[in-house]
Amino acid sequence: MRPEKASIVSDLVEKLNRSPFLLVTDYQRMNVDQFGELRNRLGPAGAEIRVVKNSFLKRAMTDSGMPDVADKLSGQTAIVMGKNDVAPVAKILKTFATEFKIATLKIGVVDRSILSTQEIETLAELPSREVLLGQLLGLLLSPATKLVRLLNEPGSALARLLNAKAHKEGKPVEASA
Repeated sequence: MRPEKASIVSDLVEKLNRSPFLLVTDYQRMNVDQFGELRNRLGPAGAEIRVVKNSFLKRAMTDSGMPDVADKLSGQTAIVMGKNDVAPVAKILKTFATEFKIATLKIGVVDRSILSTQEIETLAELPSREVLLGQLLGLLLSPATKLVRLLNEPGSALARLLNAKAHKEGKPVEASA
């Protein structure tokens, strides 16, 4: 392999090793403006899109120890890699593909596991990481909240009983802070 090509492959291997995911998409019908628009949308999510030759990508994936997806690499290929979570990036790609009717996903690799197009679209439907963490926190706090209510119930019941008795006798009791 010529030194220029080896340099491209080694750069790609380095980027693949740093990214927790790789999404492979077909950009065949995309024009320059649309490609720029997609790049601008991916930037805030910590992701980048890059056009690669299939032979370079196959070699880089092999060199970085990623699973073999050579059978899925055909046509014009662009790859999306990032530093953060894959779900927001998948959501951006799905929205873009729906909006412009282009940039179809071919395959994805997340944590060295191959994901089909359907699995990537399922990832795109997930709420954001922050929302999922909030839901998890709510689930974890729910038993504690129920326990506090259960422990407070006898005292509350006694207070309601005393208040009802005081009202019955005509002596309303004011709640004290």
